[in-house]
Amino acid sequence: MNHTAMQILLVGVVVLPLLGALAALLPAPPGLKGKNPDQAVLRHGVTVTGVVLAATVALAAGFDHAQPARMQATTDISWIPALGIRIHLGVDGISLPLVVMTALLTFLCALYSYFHMPTGPSPKAFVALLLVLEAGTLATFAVLDLMLFFLAFEMVLIPMYFLIARWGGAGKQAAAWKFILYTLLGSVVMLLGLLLIGVKSGTFDMVALATDNGPKAQLSHTVQLLAVLAIGIGLAVKSPMWPLHSWLPDAHTAAPTVGSVLLAGVLLKMGTYGFVRIALPITPEGMHTYAPYLAAFAAVGIIYGSLACLALVRKGAKGDLKRLIAYSSVGHMGFVLLGIASMTPTGVNGALFANIAHGLITGLLFFMVGALKDRTGTTDLDALAGTTGAALYGKAPRFGGLLAFGAVASLGLPGLAGFWGEMLAMFGAFRPAAGLSRPAFLTFMVLAGLGTLLTAAYLLLVVRRVCMGGTPHLAPTAPLGADGDPERPAADVPTPAPAVPDLARYEYAAWSPLAALTVLAGLWPAALLGLTDPAVQQLLGGGK
Repeated sequence: MNHTAMQILLVGVVVLPLLGALAALLPAPPGLKGKNPDQAVLRHGVTVTGVVLAATVALAAGFDHAQPARMQATTDISWIPALGIRIHLGVDGISLPLVVMTALLTFLCALYSYFHMPTGPSPKAFVALLLVLEAGTLATFAVLDLMLFFLAFEMVLIPMYFLIARWGGAGKQAAAWKFILYTLLGSVVMLLGLLLIGVKSGTFDMVALATDNGPKAQLSHTVQLLAVLAIGIGLAVKSPMWPLHSWLPDAHTAAPTVGSVLLAGVLLKMGTYGFVRIALPITPEGMHTYAPYLAAFAAVGIIYGSLACLALVRKGAKGDLKRLIAYSSVGHMGFVLLGIASMTPTGVNGALFANIAHGLITGLLFFMVGALKDRTGTTDLDALAGTTGAALYGKAPRFGGLLAFGAVASLGLPGLAGFWGEMLAMFGAFRPAAGLSRPAFLTFMVLAGLGTLLTAAYLLLVVRRVCMGGTPHLAPTAPLGADGDPERPAADVPTPAPAVPDLARYEYAAWSPLAALTVLAGLWPAALLGLTDPAVQQLLGGGK
């Protein structure tokens, strides 16, 4: 495919969701009809996200896979000359998988919402917010200007705030405020770091800054230290890195199903992507100084997330399954941060692979937990064990089987996508970049390995409790007979658990692609690593 066609595709991918959001707010979305206006606007959301997904697939098909390290489909025009800000777009082997995954997850969320709209205000606003969220996330992975990156990074906060606050569940207002305050405060600090780089180097162009003989030569060691500290705080909040993660469990627990899917599958990746795209190539000296601390926080996050999940899954702990998966994200994203902190091609490739794997697997799990709550009215683990009885497999075998599949994929079973990223991240920690303390990184690797064992423990407990059930309900025993002698108990028999509907057709359609890609990435990791590795090698080599 020629450059002009690729250029048009990438611009269309970023702009179409915004145009679709504006059209969704019209009295009637153009060209679509339904039984009522609500159905029409939901169809509009599916159509627009479907077109964007098709455009990203075409973009991936036209991508020159022989040169994944080269920026392709580029657009570079002046926007604000006085500040040196340009509309600079492009994708390489690092950003292309994230662009495709974002479009896929947003389409699946729109499709799921068409059949199962979350309770809340008008669907018009819901669809418009979903499309603005998609535009912001796609732009984050496609822009190559630091100021545009910041604008796109911030663009997603408002729609996610309203999705939680207006369509969420219990505690939604407090969770939405916590989300917006944490992320906005982190972003203010990040902006200071981005401005420092732009002022000291004379440009905001990320491609120019990534080259050794380019403007970043103007960045002194002190400037790099200050810039990485400021930018890293903002990115760490979004990643989410322990101890800046505390907004995440509340946001996930309160968010509607599609909000949780996009929050885990897309928004968390924006923070780790920023580390790879900005911190590693533009401020390598500063990153080298802070790498051991980043790795330490990542390792603590892996252990902390696993222990928090074990505490939630413990019998009688009143654990919430949705909250448990949110805490598991803290641990899984810890592996991503550990791989980045190693500053090696192996570790960074592992981080990028784990990013995609986490988006697919955790997206699937949040879809299923939301559906389980719709079926049973709860996500409490004790209540689920009693509600589903010992027969989630028996009453809803396909649902139970897919839930178990998502759990074993999340624990990193070899042959599935979750395995490769975590393994490569630990390999990166085993032999970190020159100048980094190997004993310290070996310690972090051991902690990460312990985290994988703890992860397996709590996820297998989840499968046992939710899919295989807990203690059955017993009916009360019969009273004494008329002669005062105890009668034989008439009802020491478990009462049947309520029926749990199995997978519906629209659920098959929304979830099957995630399960299939989880298997494909696990069996054929070269499909993704072949894209990322050349780009990572060039990125760590200074763009030579």
